[in-house]
Amino acid sequence: MEPLSFQEYICSLDPTTLPRILRICSGVYFQGSVYEISGNECCLSTGDLLKITAVTLQKVVCENVHTGQTTELLPTFKGLFQPALDLMPCPTPQGPLPGVCRKKGLTLHQALELRGRQTQPLRCPTIGPHALLLSPVYEVQATMNLRRDEVKIPSTLEVDVEDVTEESQDVHFSRPLLLSEVLGMEEVLPTQAEILEGPHSATIFESAWVTRLRKGQRLQIHSCSHTWRVLASARSGTRRFLLSSAYQGRFRRRPRQFAGVQELAASLQSGQQLHVVVMQDCEGCEDGVPPLSVGDRLEARQLLLAGASTRLLCLRHSEEEGEEEEGEELLLPLDLGGSFVEEVCDSKKYRLTELVELLPLPCDVRVVATDPALERDVLGSFPALRLEARITQPFLVSSFCEEPDKGFEIPPQWLDLSLVLTEEPVRSQAPSTHCSHVEELTEAFYYKLLAQLPGGSAPPPPRPPKPKVASRDVQVQPRPAPEPDRARSRGKRSQVPRPTTSSQTRLAQPLPPPLVLPQKVKSRTTHRSTPNEYSPRPRLPAAPRSRKVPSDTDMERSSDEHDYEVIEEDIQKTIKKMQTVFPF
Repeated sequence: MEPLSFQEYICSLDPTTLPRILRICSGVYFQGSVYEISGNECCLSTGDLLKITAVTLQKVVCENVHTGQTTELLPTFKGLFQPALDLMPCPTPQGPLPGVCRKKGLTLHQALELRGRQTQPLRCPTIGPHALLLSPVYEVQATMNLRRDEVKIPSTLEVDVEDVTEESQDVHFSRPLLLSEVLGMEEVLPTQAEILEGPHSATIFESAWVTRLRKGQRLQIHSCSHTWRVLASARSGTRRFLLSSAYQGRFRRRPRQFAGVQELAASLQSGQQLHVVVMQDCEGCEDGVPPLSVGDRLEARQLLLAGASTRLLCLRHSEEEGEEEEGEELLLPLDLGGSFVEEVCDSKKYRLTELVELLPLPCDVRVVATDPALERDVLGSFPALRLEARITQPFLVSSFCEEPDKGFEIPPQWLDLSLVLTEEPVRSQAPSTHCSHVEELTEAFYYKLLAQLPGGSAPPPPRPPKPKVASRDVQVQPRPAPEPDRARSRGKRSQVPRPTTSSQTRLAQPLPPPLVLPQKVKSRTTHRSTPNEYSPRPRLPAAPRSRKVPSDTDMERSSDEHDYEVIEEDIQKTIKKMQTVFPF
């Protein structure tokens, strides 16, 4: 057929013949001009094909033939139209004019059918006495090649088109897909695809194959992989990983380290005890809090509500205790510092699947046998790894067409992209996906995943306010620096605990304190830990009560062990003598 304007073609189109295929011939929108259609930019080039699927009347423009004034009518207009016989040319036998010359008028849609065959002036008493020319505006729904959604084009688009339906029966309009949509189309797999647009999200993997996912790259998508993953991090360093359940390395448990009582309490799981060894001397900072010595063995039990604060109930075991003895009960405040190491007596080598089934996560491990399928297993170079949590996420086994044997696994929910399926054949043999056993994550995505884990958004347990130490009228601090060996033996002040990750936070429900003995909590007697083989040197016994002026050695020993005595007699004389020896 001869090219027509888009408006002329749509006005003369019989809706019962849809769909129709049109070719853009010429006009204002040629050679890749951009036209905004329904809020989206649409590129129309000469030679492009449109598949018309539906036509809907939007409005009708009525033009007064005498004044040129226009009026817009909605498709629901109820007025009737009659031909303006005084302005009409002689009727032809082909149209509905004989019937129109009788009865009773035309509806708006009947008038448009008449207008579609030949332009006729009409009159409508509802609008006025003057003759009108009707110009309909249609919304055309069409499909374009390599466009994800159907476009809606106004019929007034100023382009010329020609109908090529008969000679384009074999034309296939490719519809772009998102990679996440392919997950629900397992019946089309394996298939080959071409990337139309790369991932919109930030980089999540530190892998070479991710950088190749760009426009024009051809992929082979083989199947869906439903293997689960484990989120892991190196304890020494900032490298983060995602381990596949297909990983074939061997792990051995490593003792966890805790900086302070708060981290110890956050790692305590309900119904389980946590056995640790004290690795740093720690002096109690308030009444009723005993000092902890290097080598003390503690069994963390549960969190208790003691007064207005939450404390961790622990049992301290000594070397002389038998297996049936309970141990000394301690109530440790959460803001108490120190260093603790978990007691682990497990030399078994675990697979990743065994670790996840038998041990609660998070847990610390060390790779003792690397994955033989990997050319270089980076996990073997770290002294310790923390396995944070198990993640279930569908992946697509894919490979590049130029390297069909080297496979990788793409997570569409995290790394989505736009592509179009092609009809080219795909090799039936699935590629090797060994490189996906260990995927290194970017730091930003690692923390994003960590925050999405169950309980990841929960805040850490509230830290109780630090107790106020009662001020003394006189504070004696000798000027000479302590000797090196004594400085090393001093108990260090409690440090502020490092904040725990939100996924490690597990705070038990506070319980009433029936297990707490009042005399233990309120006693002003200083508890003394039993020396053991882990201590750098045995603790010195408490200095005997003396009324003489303390020497430098006595002062340092008293400061080390916090074995203070209140001297009520001649205190003023003693203070004056001390000020003479140690001037302020």
